[in-house]
Parts: sequence; structure tokens; C-alpha cells
Amino acid sequence: MVCQQVLRGLIPVDGKREKRESTFEGIGVSPGIAVQQIQLLAPQTQRAVQRTILPEEIPLEIARFEEALIATHDQIKLIQKQVAEVLGDEHASIFDAHMLLVDDRTFIEDVIRTVKKDLVNVEPVLQAVANRFADMLSKMEDSYLSERASDIRDVTKRIMANLAGETLNQMAQVTDSCIVVAHDLSPSDTASINKKLVHGFITDLGSATSHTAIMAKALEVPAVVGLHNITTAVSCGDTVLIDGARGVVYVNPTAERLAEYEKRAEGQEQILHELDTLRDKPPETMDGYLVPLSANIELLEELDAIGARGAKGIGLFRTEFLFLASDTLPDEDEQTAAYERAAQTQHPSAVVIRTLDLGADKLPASFEKPDEINPFLGDRAIRLCLSRPELFKTQLRAILRASVNENIQIMYPMISCVQEVLDANALLRECMEELRGKNIPFNEDIQIGTMIEVPSAALVADLLAPHVSFFSIGTNDLIQYTMAVDRGNENVAHLYNPTHMAIIRLIDHVVKVSHKHGLWTCVCGQMASDPLLVPLLIGLGVDELSVSPSQVPMIKDVIRKLFYSDAVELARKALESPSKEYVEQLCHEMIEQIAPEVLELSE
Repeated sequence: MVCQQVLRGLIPVDGKREKRESTFEGIGVSPGIAVQQIQLLAPQTQRAVQRTILPEEIPLEIARFEEALIATHDQIKLIQKQVAEVLGDEHASIFDAHMLLVDDRTFIEDVIRTVKKDLVNVEPVLQAVANRFADMLSKMEDSYLSERASDIRDVTKRIMANLAGETLNQMAQVTDSCIVVAHDLSPSDTASINKKLVHGFITDLGSATSHTAIMAKALEVPAVVGLHNITTAVSCGDTVLIDGARGVVYVNPTAERLAEYEKRAEGQEQILHELDTLRDKPPETMDGYLVPLSANIELLEELDAIGARGAKGIGLFRTEFLFLASDTLPDEDEQTAAYERAAQTQHPSAVVIRTLDLGADKLPASFEKPDEINPFLGDRAIRLCLSRPELFKTQLRAILRASVNENIQIMYPMISCVQEVLDANALLRECMEELRGKNIPFNEDIQIGTMIEVPSAALVADLLAPHVSFFSIGTNDLIQYTMAVDRGNENVAHLYNPTHMAIIRLIDHVVKVSHKHGLWTCVCGQMASDPLLVPLLIGLGVDELSVSPSQVPMIKDVIRKLFYSDAVELARKALESPSKEYVEQLCHEMIEQIAPEVLELSE
């Protein structure tokens, strides 16, 4: 979304300004440029006043609670229906977690039991129980799980409002065109946005993995979250400019700033329109070289975006998020249903399901956290799965059962030696025998691949090749482990560089080995999503690129404006280069020559 007319209308004619410009940086969760006067949403406070009840009042109190649950259930159902009509079933499924809580008998009985025991009204008990669950989730290191705490608070607010006979809708406060400023917005708040009035929103709280962020992207409303104190930094009458791609907010922007963004908006609007026309066109170079372009996903809510953005299939389905989204591990049937859903929506295009990459910073609530000095080098991914064969086999059986669609492929993460592949394949064969014994159909010829994200795996790719059908290079970890750099450590982050000769040579080696053995190689890491590096990867012979859905149009644009022969020459020069700076220069010059609009979008 580019609010071009709004930008033009707010540029001061005389250049006079009453307030100084302030700049805030947060997390850009939905790209786009928007500028308008703010509407600061007043938080809907809910006070749970405690009062003592008589034993004979218990049935009445429980009835109040159950009526509020029914009303909440019906309201969420209505929101789901409205979201499904506008955005599709995938985004409506965001509210499945809300429905589960409303129907959760453990949660409900906990509240009822406390009301009976303490002889108090339901409101303070409900808040205490909900806060206990939410606090437990919010303290978890995994950002996806911690964000689920906001879902619990959202549902609790709705139940509390129904107990009080009130209407819960922050967006009802919006009556004029504005940019919404709030401490936080729930998914249901976001789903209620009137796009004719709300040009964007900014919040104190929030993260890139929140359901609110997903809803904002789907609605194509520019949004920046995690600004910490933006609600106290603005006041009535302020004008705000949002840059959703960069995560930057300007309060009371200068005339020069507005003019700059108007020019940028005009250019980006045209570029985005042109990119949108590429959706149904093949990712093929000017000289006819096809580079399959698939999508990386971690949430089922992202399935709709794959085809909408012009990708074909899923090159990386991060399955650990099925395990991190719940307090209990998903059983075989639940996993099968999720994998089938992905396979059916993408058929006949391939769906590459990466087996569990748990450990390090990602562990389900039901797992006891191991005492490891460096968990990123510890019991994680394939190591953890091989040490817990029943957990691993449950997932493998689920993938096999879903493979009847014949477009599912299996990929093992964090492989560091041949024995790990042999052990994983042995467990896979056991699962196949178990399913055959129960006459459960599956694809007998399912393809198996491995992630190449550890230097040792890259160096023994020739030994891995006889046991797999494909390689997928995870450049994020490959760079981190090759360069011995924690990319989250600002003191050494400058050493994390994808154009380092060691990285280029490792990728070149893996691709050559795969082709020698008749295999194909995909790159699914951040390098594939960087338009500046796409010609280099194609020139090195990478067979497929898998990127986040939002990056697909830009990457496809680069591919379609590139000559394969030029990419090969670029890769040749890069492999002979003495420095990463020279490689960066080569890549930048090529993009500047063939697709300068990409530089405009990424600046």
C-alpha cells in the first residue's frame, strides 16, 4: 500500500512548521508508506473488582461465566467468518487458537473450581488464571510462543467485556481518516480495521511473529510495532509518517521529508504495480534459463500468499512451529492434517517438509530445557530427533501418510556427517514398514534431501549424495558456522558476510557435487531472498531458490531481467575475486544495470 494522495495533501505549502520532527525505529511488520494525522486509541480498561459471594450464589456465578463464554465463542466465530470472506480461510484460522481457549475445559474448570473454593465472583478469578497462562508463555525465549500470550489476553478481555455487558472493539473509536496509535492491538482489533479510514498503525508492543502482524500483512496496511513508548511520545494533532518496510516512524515530518517520501511513494507504486504483473509469468532468464522459485513458510496462515505472490510450491516448510504453538506436542493425526493441507494447496508443485529443527532457541513447553553451555552447537535438529526416535518417527509417519499426494519431499536439518543420514533413513524405513503393516498408503518413492548448513556437510557432500535426492543450502547457519560469527552479536556482526570467499566456494562445491551425482540444489537461506545476490547464485549453478512469499515478486523480476550467460560470468569473476568487497561491487553493478528498481525498493 502506498498512500500517495495523502502524502501529497500534507506537504505544507508555506513550509512553516510548529513542531519538530522526531524519528522512532521499531519492527516493520507490514510494508508500505502512509502519512496522516494520528488517532490515539484509549485503552479499554477492565477492572476486576473482587467481591465475596454466598455458597448459594455459586450456580448463578458459574452461569454468568458460561454465558459469557458462549457469547465470546459466537463473537469469534463471526470475526472468523468476516475474515474468511475478505482474506480467505488461511487467515481466518488465526482465530482457531482463540476458539480453543474458549472451549478449553481445563481452563474453564480451573476458573470454576477457584470460584467455588474461594467464594468470589468470576472476574478476578478469570483474570488470575488467564494471567498465569499468559505470563508463562510471555517468558519463553521463543518469540512465536511468547506472542501467543497476547492471544490469551485478547480472549480474556472479550470474556470480561461480555461478563460486564460491554462491547469490546478498539476500532470503534476511529471515525476519521487517521493512522492509529495504540499500546497494543489484538488480532481481532486488526481484523476490524476499516481500510477506508485507517491508513496504517503503530504500537508500543508487538513483534514480527504476532498474529496482529500477519493480519496487517494480509490487509496490506502499513504497520510498525515494538516502538516501546510511541503512545507517550505523540499527542492529539500530530502527523505521523510510517515506513512499514524499514520499520521507521516520523512524527511531525518536515516538508522535506514528506517531499522525499512522496517521490519515493510514486516510484514504489509504479514498481510494485509492475512486479504484481509478474505473478503468473515463469521465473525464466532473458536467454531462456528456468530458475524454479518456491516459498519458505513456517505458518499455515502463509499458504495463501504463495500463489498470490507468484511462487510455485514450498521449498522449506519449517515444521517446528507446529510444536511451538501449543503446550502439548501435536500427535500424528494433527501433523498429518497440517502436511496434507500444505500439499493439497500446492499440488502438483513440490512441498519440501523439513523435519524438526528443535533445540537451541526453539523448544516446546513440554520439553525440559537441557543444561548446555552453547545450545546452538548442542543437541538440536537431527541430533535431537535421533536421540528421541519416537518423537521423530511420529513426524516421519505423518509426513509419509500425507505423501499420498505425491508432491511431498522430506528434508533433514543440520546434517553434519553421513551417519546421521543413514540413521535417519533407517528410521524412515521402519516407519514405512509400520504403515505397510497397517495397509496405510504413502508414496513409496518419496524424495529425501538434506540441509547443507554445517561446513562439514558441505565438505563431504560427495559422501552424502548417494543417500539423498537433493541438497538445500541454508545460508544463514552456513555463514554463521563457517565464519564462527554470532550474527546477533553486534561486536562481530560485521564479519557475517555472504560474499566472503569461503561461503562462495562452499556453495560452488556443493552445487558441482550435486550435479555430478545427478542431484539438484536449492538455496533456501537469506541469500536467496537478497536480490543483489540472486545473479551470483544462479551463476554458480543453483537449481532452485526458495524465499519468503513477500520477496517472490522482486526475486522473479531480477531473474526475468537477467541473462544466464552474464550470471555465469559474474560467478566466474567472484570465484577468482580476492575480496568480498569486489564481489559486492560486481553484484551491485549488475543489479544497477538490469533492475535498478530493486535498489529503489531496498534502499
